[in-house]
Parts: sequence; C-alpha cells; structure tokens
Amino acid sequence: MKIIGVIPARYASSRFPGKPIADICGKPMIWWVYHQAIKVSQFNGDVYIATDDKRIEDVCIKFDMNVFMTNSKHPTGTDRTAEVAEKIKADFYVNIQGDEPLLSDDIIYKVIPYLLEGKAEVTNLMSKIKDPIDFINPTVPKVLVNNENIGVYLTRAGAPYPKGSIDYDIYKQVCVYGFSRNALLFFKNQPRGRLENIEDIEILRFIECGYKVQFIEIENTSIAVDTEKDLEKVKTIITNRLGRCNEN
Repeated sequence: MKIIGVIPARYASSRFPGKPIADICGKPMIWWVYHQAIKVSQFNGDVYIATDDKRIEDVCIKFDMNVFMTNSKHPTGTDRTAEVAEKIKADFYVNIQGDEPLLSDDIIYKVIPYLLEGKAEVTNLMSKIKDPIDFINPTVPKVLVNNENIGVYLTRAGAPYPKGSIDYDIYKQVCVYGFSRNALLFFKNQPRGRLENIEDIEILRFIECGYKVQFIEIENTSIAVDTEKDLEKVKTIITNRLGRCNEN
C-alpha cells in the first residue's frame, strides 16, 4: 500500500499573508510541518508540499523539501490534495495542515490505520474542547459524531446545545485528514453541497453525499498559526524545546 503525505500551502491569507514561510527559529514554518510528516514511516519519504505560489516553491527548493505545483484556483487544501492524487498515484493520501508546526508525527499517523484496515475511505482527527472560547469561535469547527465516532455533522456554531443534559464533551476538528484515492477523485468532481456552502467546511461534502467519515479522538496540544500572535507562541514553545532559537 502506498501512502502519500500532502501539505497544502498557500501564500495568500487575509489575516497572515505568507505564513507558510514565516520564520520560526531560522526555518520557515512549513519546514517544521514537513519534518514532522517525513517521520511517519508509512509515507516512506513520499511527502509533498502542494502550493501554487513561486515564493513557497523557492523556499521548498532551498530547504530540500519535495514540492508539487498546483492550480491557483483551488478553494481548499483538499482540492489541492485531490490534484496531487490525480497526478501522483497512490492508495491513500494524508492531508496535513501547513500552519500547525507543533503537530507530532504520532498525531499525523492516527488517521492511517482505519484506511489500511478498510474501515473508512475518509478519516479525520478531533479533540475535546478545553477552552470555552473555542466553543463560540466560528473559526473552530465543532464535530458531532455517533457512538462509533462516525461524523454526523460539523458546524461553526456552538453545538451540541445543552438543553437535555450538561454531561457531555464537545469536540473540535483537528485538520489532519486521510483519504482513499477514490474519495479524493470523488471530491474533486462533486460540486459543493448545500450544507458545505453554508458552513464552509469541506469535509461536509463527504457527509452530505453519504460517505462514512471516521473521526479519531486525540489529545492535541498543537497551535494553529492564524495570526502573528500565534506565531510568537509557537516560537516560544520551540525555543524552550531547543534551548535556543536561531532567527534568520
């Protein structure tokens, strides 16, 4: 079974332009993600940064990272991953967010076993919400699953609503995805659904069309870098791990 790791990366960002190549202790952010991904033995070194931007490509070449140039019109990272699947044949693909430099290889690996065992064609990670701000933050998708942790719905609203009970856990999406090749090619050719359009969460395309999306619960302490303040938090953590931080 061949499995490819894909790290979608775009330069344009309304809140933080150029964040994939923002400096963290002398290396671009995307380097930290890439070097966690290549530790996953199941990839066998087949990890690609998928981008449409020459500046990101140049950085990848400079730091000896595999890079795959994609169409500039892709609206999501999953679309970018689907283009990789179309052109580089493998059995499965793992989409790893390029703005989470603290993600460990152990966490990335978690989406793979269900794929290899044939239990699901689409997998995704989730973790318990511990910060109440995340519950009301619309940039944090909340995950609703059944008793087998199969996705029922994802929403940017605060959900589920505690009318009948307050004895429950709330989960947020952690953006590491696993896909079969067939699932990605389906995604590429299937128009956005009504709920996906409303919530702007691409994994809903699979759920709306009847795909079983298997969620895997993890304990996650990673930080998604959406702002320069987030970047400073990550720099502090990595500096503490290394005992130093060599800025460019």
